[in-house]
Amino acid sequence: MTDYRIEVRVTPRRGILDPQGKAVGGALASLGFSGVDEVHVGRLIVFGLQAGNEAEARERVDAMCRQLLANPVTEDFAVTVAAGSAS
Repeated sequence: MTDYRIEVRVTPRRGILDPQGKAVGGALASLGFSGVDEVHVGRLIVFGLQAGNEAEARERVDAMCRQLLANPVTEDFAVTVAAGSAS
């Protein structure tokens, strides 16, 4: 088994209402930061995972995302897998 460091970035799908992103975009504009548009607020999930190889790790993480970590109806996710521990 190999230790992998997993990063899952979850963001709202384009076209889905993102009130938190809208609030951050408005706050940035009110603070004088011009040129900022399409702000989306998501989350980053980092963890360690033991798997036989990188393909197996990716397959397991994809299943985790579809079943728990992301809502496939309203959110997109991107997975990064790297050899090494999560800490």
